[in-house]
Amino acid sequence: MHVPDGFINAPVSAATGVVAAVAVAVSLRGARRELAGAGPVGAAAAERTAPLAGLVAAFIFAVQMLNFPVAAGTSGHLLGGALAAILVGPYTGVLCVSVVLLMQGVLFADGGLTALGVNITDMAIVTTVVAYGLFRGLVKVLPRRRRSVTVASFVAALLSVPAAAVAFTALYALGGTADVPLGKVFTAMVGVHLLIGIGEAAITALTVGAVIAVRPDLVYGARGLTKPLELRTSPLAGPADGAAPAAEPAPVPAAPTPAPASAPARSSVRRVWLAGLAAALVCAGGVSYYASASPDGLEKVAQDHGIDRKAEDHAAKDSPLADYSVKDITDPRLSGGLAGVIGVGATLAVGTGVFVVLRRRRSATTAERSDAGAGRPSESV
Repeated sequence: MHVPDGFINAPVSAATGVVAAVAVAVSLRGARRELAGAGPVGAAAAERTAPLAGLVAAFIFAVQMLNFPVAAGTSGHLLGGALAAILVGPYTGVLCVSVVLLMQGVLFADGGLTALGVNITDMAIVTTVVAYGLFRGLVKVLPRRRRSVTVASFVAALLSVPAAAVAFTALYALGGTADVPLGKVFTAMVGVHLLIGIGEAAITALTVGAVIAVRPDLVYGARGLTKPLELRTSPLAGPADGAAPAAEPAPVPAAPTPAPASAPARSSVRRVWLAGLAAALVCAGGVSYYASASPDGLEKVAQDHGIDRKAEDHAAKDSPLADYSVKDITDPRLSGGLAGVIGVGATLAVGTGVFVVLRRRRSATTAERSDAGAGRPSESV
């Protein structure tokens, strides 16, 4: 659903650019809280989840290369908003998808540069907000089980895709450059993206289910599902000599301060990270060669209804990686695979850099507030 340059006029593109900039700024602040966690339990989970945020962006980039057929002559691909929001949180999810869209537009000439605000608004903000809102609502009414998280992920991802199609139709109604009946655009966009949503839902549910089966504490949307630890007195300890038997004491909640992460836990997180990276590299570097070559939902609708009449050439069309191939490498399998691996590496580096900086800034701010509250001068960081 990457919108190219020329589909939406300059005023609406500029307005969505402002919306995207504000949303990214708000998400930067929100992501600091998500990556730091809320309370001792959340903080412990965030320590393990924060390093995975960059990997989530790289994984979304890789899976977006895997276009799957949905109808005659039409394909679809993952949007990723639901997956990112459920795995690492809605604010961090907006940033993950935004990083992916930036890398695709700058390096691979996929999605217009003047339309970057349109794409972030549609593919990062709308999908994440709609998906996470539905997900939280479903988790509250479904039984508190891990399977409920997977089911809620499926439904949220399924509906987030046609929601993005509706959002595009609204933007096109405001600033479409071709004279096309709005009813035809709405019907075609929502119809094909309902089918694409099924693929999105399957990928999202499978991924969330795989992570939650191994390390549920790494899934942001699953936090709070585990029962709190309770301390009980030993039933083997009898009463003192001459004392009457005491009534069994009530369970006492364990101390809230989390213990430092053990070596096995750190090793487990490392294995999850390596497995995710390996999956992203395999998808982008190998499986992408077999992806459907049919136009995706927006491209097909644009071709069939004339939306692309005023499409403009991409400003980065001469990029060495344009169209997900490496310039001057004639073998298509090698060219596409190498471009995919480069894209995964670049997205991982940029995404990880952003989230590491956010995590450190949040930690530094928390330390300064603690020093101030204790009456000690804060140290510069």
